[in-house]
Amino acid sequence: MEKIRGMNEEEFLKLAKSKYAEIKQLKEKPTFLDYEQGLVDIMTELGRQVMEGDLQGAGKDRRKKKLSFPQLLGQ
Repeated sequence: MEKIRGMNEEEFLKLAKSKYAEIKQLKEKPTFLDYEQGLVDIMTELGRQVMEGDLQGAGKDRRKKKLSFPQLLGQ
C-alpha cells in the first residue's frame, strides 16, 4: 500500500506563521465585531489551506465530498 503524504508539522507552522501578521493587524479594527469577523475570515482561510495541504489539493468539483483515497478502502 502506498503511503499518503499529508502536511507535516513544519508545513503547518509555516502556514500559521504566514497568518500571524494579518491577525496582529486586527487590533487596529474599531470594534470587537470587526475584529471577530476578521479573525473568522483568517481562520477559515487557514483551515482551508491546511485541509488542502493535508489532502493534497482541492477537488475539481467543490460540491463533492467523497474519499479520494481508494487504497484506504481496499479498492
